[in-house]
Parts: sequence; C-alpha cells; structure tokens
Amino acid sequence: MITAENLTKRFGPKTAVDRATFVARPGQVTGFLGPNGAGKSTTMRMVVGLDRPDGGSVTVAGRKFTDSPAPMTEVGSLLDAKALHPGRTAESHLKMLAATHGIGTKRVHEVLEMTGMEQVARKRVGGFSLGMHQRLGIAATMLGDPHTLIFDEPVNGLDPEGVHWVRRFVRSLAAEGRTIFLSSHLMSEMAQTADHIIVLGKGRVLADAPVSEFIGGAASERTRVRVSDAARLAPLLEADGVAVTTTGADVVEVAGLAASTIAHAAVGAGLELHELTPMRASLEDAYLALTGDATEYHSDEAAIAA
Repeated sequence: MITAENLTKRFGPKTAVDRATFVARPGQVTGFLGPNGAGKSTTMRMVVGLDRPDGGSVTVAGRKFTDSPAPMTEVGSLLDAKALHPGRTAESHLKMLAATHGIGTKRVHEVLEMTGMEQVARKRVGGFSLGMHQRLGIAATMLGDPHTLIFDEPVNGLDPEGVHWVRRFVRSLAAEGRTIFLSSHLMSEMAQTADHIIVLGKGRVLADAPVSEFIGGAASERTRVRVSDAARLAPLLEADGVAVTTTGADVVEVAGLAASTIAHAAVGAGLELHELTPMRASLEDAYLALTGDATEYHSDEAAIAA
C-alpha cells in the first residue's frame, strides 16, 4: 500500500505537488492521471525517495521506502525506461541489479522470459527500441518479486501487442494482491486497466475514486440519433443548455435533451428515425471535463482547425 498525506514538493517558487493525499491499495490497479506538468512524475519520485518532500509524507507498507533494508523486494519502479548504460546487455544489466540484493541468476532468466526478452538477453541495450527498453525496465521491477509496483508510462513506445501484454500483466499482478500504481496518457488503455483513478492537476488531487464512479459522475445526457435528414433535425433541437453535434449526413449527437423529446421532434418534422441510443461518457470525457482548468499547456484549437 502507498499512502501519501499532504505530500508537497516545491522547486524554487513553483509548487509541483501541493498537499496531495491519497492511498493506492493492494489488489487493484490505481491509475494516476493528470496533464503534463501536473506533478505525477515528481510524486512517483517522492514515493521511492528520489525526491525529498518539502511537506507531508509518503510511505509504502507503513514506512518510508528509504528505510527499507531490501528495497527491490518491496517496491519495483519503472520511472525512466532509458536510464541505463547503453553498453551493457539486457542480461548483464539485470545481473548487476540483482547482485545488489543477492538475487541469483535463475531469477534474472525468469524475468527475461516473463517479459519476452530472452531472445535479446545478450544484445546491448543501446540498440534497443523504446518498446524493448520498456520491457527490460519491467523485467527489472520484477527482480525482487515486490509487493508494490510503480510504473510511469509503461506502454510508451510499445506496439499493440506490447500494450495488450502490459495490460494483462499488471492486471495479473493486482489479482495476486499486489499494489499497482500506474500512470499513462492513453485513456482508452487506462479505462481497461485501472480499478481506481487518482487525477492530479497543478499539483493537487482533483479526483480519487473507482473508475466507474469517476466516469459516472461526469456523465451527461447524450444521445446518438440516426435520422433520415440530420441537417433538418439539428435546428429543431437547438436550445439553451442543449448541444447538438452533426457527425454525418444522417447522424447527430445530442447532449442535454431527453431521448423522448428528440424522438417527438423528429417524428413531428416527418423524419424517419432509425436509431436513438444513449451514449455513456468515457474515461477521456470525464478526464477532460475535470482537468480543463488544470491544464498548464493548452493547444490552439482554432489554429488546428484552420
């Protein structure tokens, strides 16, 4: 279990993490989300003692990670997949790490096989792709068979098969009762992987809830309507508090209006109504709605559209 209480970190005048309080529990995948610059990586670094908090505290299994006599057996962390010597082979890199904890060669071979790296075990990592670096980093996290695993963007650079493998892998680890703390910018992947979501914005915790509850709390009344003439229907539905988006010649998406009202308007106008489907909010919808004001670096949508 990872427990943060009023965790705070400043870099000069900037507060990177601002009194963050949360718990990542055993037996589930806790997704850690937030815009670039929100403080996610800094928070993860404080968990494993790479950055020292300016206020508050963070513990793993009830104590500071830096107080652990055998850190790799308690926490496995992947914060920067490319932070290793390019001249070493994958096998020698893992053997070097294993030697710090008296872990034998057998375990090195086990984690290489576990991550699909056995065929490149004796190749120098300087020639690896980003995806191969990620797999090697995940292998390193498992050397000590730890109860807590921390992954910062572990699917970055992986192909679809690799992304699918990471998802199944972390889900299986959680099923064993381990604590999984995972950050990612891939919302569709996080929706399939995480049980619980913590959202950080400008260093503060904006949300801390089960995935279903987080999405449900942001759900609005949206309906997909397929009709004989979308261009005729759209003006009939427009009103204060109603958003109508035409997505095709015969399809509109409507927010803020009951399905029965939409159907009545279509039939009243003599239009053929082919579909009327309630639309469930996605994790991405809920995330964007929550973090709109907490995004430090905004893109220029008008320039993109032009």
